[in-house]
Amino acid sequence: MRETTRKKERLKLKNIILENIYYNLKAYCIVTIIFLIGIIAGVIFINHINEGQMGEIKEYIQQFITAIKGDYEINKGELLKKSLIENFKLALGMWFIGLSVIGIPIVLGIILFRGFCIGYTVSSAIAILGLQKGSLFFVTTILAQNIVFIPVIITLAVSGMKLYKSIMKDKRKENIKLEIVRHTIVSIILFALLVVSSLIEVYISTNLLTACIGFF
Repeated sequence: MRETTRKKERLKLKNIILENIYYNLKAYCIVTIIFLIGIIAGVIFINHINEGQMGEIKEYIQQFITAIKGDYEINKGELLKKSLIENFKLALGMWFIGLSVIGIPIVLGIILFRGFCIGYTVSSAIAILGLQKGSLFFVTTILAQNIVFIPVIITLAVSGMKLYKSIMKDKRKENIKLEIVRHTIVSIILFALLVVSSLIEVYISTNLLTACIGFF
């Protein structure tokens, strides 16, 4: 009986997600494209920096790897706290900005910047460590948490765009209040997923990095 109930709940959740994507497909496409542009910009940036800047990045990555290989112990409690605070600020900021009519460009700017950071990080690792080691560095440090993180921030941006679209189409206060409540509920649920992303970062990615550090 419980198993049947769980299956129904999972199916219901799946249908809600699919319906959300279907009715907001254009917004998802726009946000995803902006995110990909950010990644490409990050890759291009690394390919055009001077030797001095590349030397600084190389020194940072090598010092990081050396520290992990040595006696350095990762303070997972402190790392989790820092990650949760950063994700809370991000979710709160995107929720608040999404309430503003002029906030959508800022939300899209955040998406662009996050894409840039990923592109920058991956291309830096590959440029310094080579394709194989650089790819392994990416997989063990930022891939796992970003499997959750990236869809969450894209959905947060889409929720803000949906709210903006609703405000522009319908000026009635009752409907605007309803959309704000929906946007708030979505943001709370997505923050809960960001907590999962933080847990993955601290307890999975760090263990993967420690286990594979000998290959760098």
